Amino acid sequence: MIERAALTPPLLTTTTSDGTTHRLWSVTACDDLATVSKDLSTCRALIADGHHRWAMYLRLQREHRYLAHSPWDRGLVLLVDTARYPLRVRAIHRVLHQLPLADALAALATDGAGSGFGDGFSDGFGDNETWSVSGPLSGQDVALSAQKAAKAAGQNAFVLAGEGRFHLVTGPDKATLDAAVPADRPEEYRRLDATVLHSVLLDRVWNVPDAPEHIGYVHDTDAAVREAERGGGTAVLLQPVAEGVVRRLAEQGVTMPRKSTSFGPKPATGLVLRSLLLG
Repeated sequence: MIERAALTPPLLTTTTSDGTTHRLWSVTACDDLATVSKDLSTCRALIADGHHRWAMYLRLQREHRYLAHSPWDRGLVLLVDTARYPLRVRAIHRVLHQLPLADALAALATDGAGSGFGDGFSDGFGDNETWSVSGPLSGQDVALSAQKAAKAAGQNAFVLAGEGRFHLVTGPDKATLDAAVPADRPEEYRRLDATVLHSVLLDRVWNVPDAPEHIGYVHDTDAAVREAERGGGTAVLLQPVAEGVVRRLAEQGVTMPRKSTSFGPKPATGLVLRSLLLG
């Protein structure tokens, strides 16, 4: 049915500033809508992005139950068959506006056994070490490749960028993680880079407040590095989370940490609108 609709002229075609082309069709035939409803009744949807907005929608729905025809009885969502049309999962990087790279590295050395300050890549850390730090590495591509290798080896890995330098940070040890992240969460959640970054590094090592003037969230790697260097701060570069991890945690009723995934391509805001007026 979708493929048949796509053979007809779209209602609109537009290309947004990020280079993504959007085409929009309207399906209104009663038989088609019945087919959609029947098919979706057998499916489950994973809220890949926007679970906070979904939670707010449900809250508004509950608060307006007294209305006979509440506008909150219906909501707009984009459903994607990711088995047939896989989405791209990108990381969301952090820019620590008021934490210079030198201070970030010094705090890591104080917090644990900071090691490997040279040209090489430290491929592991002992049980008694909190953090392993390698660098400065010879460029962004080298740092990201080292980070990817560390992730493949099962480590939490972050690239710190600023002042024209790149350092790879791996850790923490199990005792540090146990002290910072509740044990009642699944181990896969406790070991997410976003979990470790916020619960251990930002909260305990660097003492960075969770406020816009201290933490910026940037989707593009190069833009994050530029912003950190322009303001004298530190960019913390992360690797993307696999879609399977998001799905497994969702099946356990666990919500991903804030700003930990970015699924794309995304629809342009405003392509579809609905009236909240009661008629």
